[in-house]
Amino acid sequence: MDDKLARVEIVVTGLVQGVGFRYFILRNALDKGIKGYTQNLFSGEVYTIAEGKKHLLEEFAEKIKIGSQHAHVHGFNVKWVEPKFEFSTFEIRR
Repeated sequence: MDDKLARVEIVVTGLVQGVGFRYFILRNALDKGIKGYTQNLFSGEVYTIAEGKKHLLEEFAEKIKIGSQHAHVHGFNVKWVEPKFEFSTFEIRR
């Protein structure tokens, strides 16, 4: 198990706005103690940036890739970057 702290940026495309997808992401982040935020983009995508233990971020990313009950994920892009330790919680941004 990798307890190293990491940071991931995730962009999801498909039917991911207006279906509770950001709340699905929020619940999963809070369940795993992940910090960061998620937000809708004007392009119709959902952007998420998250920090936490690498193995938990990997599990988190897999859940996002599968999507929620009402969402239909068509595209999924993950970028691993160095953590900046700038978040104290996980939130939905407008």
